[in-house]
Amino acid sequence: MEVLRIDAGFDRYEELLDVILTAFAFMDGRIDPPSSAHRLTPAALRQKAAQEIAFAAIDKGRLVGCVFLKPEGSSLYIGKLAVHPAAQGQGIGLLLLARAEATARERGLPSLRLETRVELTENHRLFAAWGFGKTAENRHAGYDRTTSIEMRKPLA
Repeated sequence: MEVLRIDAGFDRYEELLDVILTAFAFMDGRIDPPSSAHRLTPAALRQKAAQEIAFAAIDKGRLVGCVFLKPEGSSLYIGKLAVHPAAQGQGIGLLLLARAEATARERGLPSLRLETRVELTENHRLFAAWGFGKTAENRHAGYDRTTSIEMRKPLA
């Protein structure tokens, strides 16, 4: 297993999109509003990777996971953390999280931040087990109820 930086030489955006959509498919019909992953295209992922810090997890040549990171203020935002369902449970998410932590430390950022949908309680528990704590409740534009929660992990 290797975790590689998605840089200008990366050319597997169709495969990357498939990993994200397959990993996020369990949310369909569970979350409202629907995941922004449905608006992604290979071109949009290429642009996102150019604007953010992105990593891909590769296992025996197969792309099995990814994470997109964005420095903001005093934290590093974790977005589109995805592991293909066939590869889940093998520690790939933790490898990607470790890369996020290393990136935050390299940039002098004292914490990681992410958002997860309020309906996805299993994600809340997983992120809590990984050291994240709930810090806020948020709502998407046009909604009068909480639609997501923010979680942060302080880095020692």
